Amino acid sequence: MTQTPKITQEMVLLYDEYTHVTLDRRRFMDRMTKLAGSTAAAAAIVPLLEANYAHAAMVAADDSRLKTETVTIPGAEAGLTGYLAIPANAAGKLPGVVVIHENRGLNPHIQDVARRAALEGFVALAPDFLSPVGGTPDDQDKARDMIRALDGAATVNNAVAAAAFLDAHAASTGKTGAVGFCWGGGMVNQLAVHSAQLDAGVAFYGRQPDSADVPKIRARMLLHYAGLDERINKGIADYEAALKAAGVDYTVYMYDNVNHAFHNDTSETRYDAAAAKLAWSRTIAFFKEALA
Repeated sequence: MTQTPKITQEMVLLYDEYTHVTLDRRRFMDRMTKLAGSTAAAAAIVPLLEANYAHAAMVAADDSRLKTETVTIPGAEAGLTGYLAIPANAAGKLPGVVVIHENRGLNPHIQDVARRAALEGFVALAPDFLSPVGGTPDDQDKARDMIRALDGAATVNNAVAAAAFLDAHAASTGKTGAVGFCWGGGMVNQLAVHSAQLDAGVAFYGRQPDSADVPKIRARMLLHYAGLDERINKGIADYEAALKAAGVDYTVYMYDNVNHAFHNDTSETRYDAAAAKLAWSRTIAFFKEALA
């Protein structure tokens, strides 16, 4: 019987540093090997930290309750596309929700999250922010390299264009929200700063915007953070102070004893089912109120 390798919090933080800061695979594996005690142990641990898209989706890609398609988003960089999911038998127009991916691009997990949002009664659009540079690759490391190389201002403009596309969509009520995870959580914060269309934003463990930009936010904000996420949590106090000073309607939830990416059910080690369920239920309730 194969024994599951022991994964320590130090290993989780090392993986977070690698995927969000250094992107240096050789250095990461050298340090993981030291922590794990051997090359073999390190090789067994890393797949448990990485996302595994072979895990079953919560909503099947061919679910008959939904209509899905790939759309081209006007007003953005040439070639920006997105995955659109709409309830198949909607009685009328629905609010829109932009679903913004992590720093691994538009992968099967994020498409699944878009379908979940659609089944809750929203027109859900998950843009592929890598589509103007060839699209999201299967290789997660390559996707992270591509995300890092994106032009920041152009990418924010693409997010603004995605929100505008949903706002004007024939199936939409003209009320638009956005939810993002990790890199996407940071992008939701930027979208709130730059978009007049955004009515509500939900950032899962996302990088905070500059405090000087916070007074530009007009959307209602819901912010989810992981108690063990040392890197992102350093920015909470300044962000919250700026939100209060600017009079922004916001709510912060801290989920104790869980890691960055706790909502991603394809990441075996960092996923926390209880925290993910609670955060998602709060997200849907928030959107249903804010986008009514």
